[in-house]
Amino acid sequence: MGQVLLLSLTAALNPTLVAASTMMMLLPSPTKLMLGYLLGALTMSVTLGLVIVLGVHGSGAVKTTQHTLSPAADIALGAISLTIAFVLRSGRVESVVQRRREYKAGGDKPPPRWQRTLSKGSARTTFVIGAALSLPGASYLAGLAEIRRLQPSTAAAIALVVGFNLVMLALLEVPLVCFLIAPEWTPVAIDRAQTWIGERAVRFASRGLAAIGMLLIIKGVIGLLA
Repeated sequence: MGQVLLLSLTAALNPTLVAASTMMMLLPSPTKLMLGYLLGALTMSVTLGLVIVLGVHGSGAVKTTQHTLSPAADIALGAISLTIAFVLRSGRVESVVQRRREYKAGGDKPPPRWQRTLSKGSARTTFVIGAALSLPGASYLAGLAEIRRLQPSTAAAIALVVGFNLVMLALLEVPLVCFLIAPEWTPVAIDRAQTWIGERAVRFASRGLAAIGMLLIIKGVIGLLA
């Protein structure tokens, strides 16, 4: 269960979601736009998640394969996480990001089409964009595999998939709730939070990935020895 939560938090670190929520906060009627995006994203990701989890639910072949490959997969994912953490700590990523920022600042390249559509859209438009941009990523698929591995009942599987998605979309849900409660204070607070996180994002990400990598490797080794 703990690994499902970790994967949902990893899936929440979605650059597209951050960009979309930030843009919607700067537009007129941000509450309606974000609510439309959230409903579209939940509709797409929850539906696909249930199809993936319940579609193979109860399959003995799938359970056997997962039991066999799980320790090796855990060790492989752990090694990948440690490698990414090392690269982040090396400072290479920050230099690449800085060069891309300088390139974008000096170039005339237009923003992606979805951003241009979002900037002049309605709640109906953001619903469609949210659904289109919420196709399963690597962390989401890994989370679904972990849910299948738990072999929950149908009701529990539905609850886990819905809960996973609620955590995954927290970067959209939290600003939405804040706008509903305090619409004037929220933009200033979010801007400060983004600045604070931006200055520390690489350090936090590297430490988190290193911890996840070590836990996965330990779990994989224990599974092989067992």
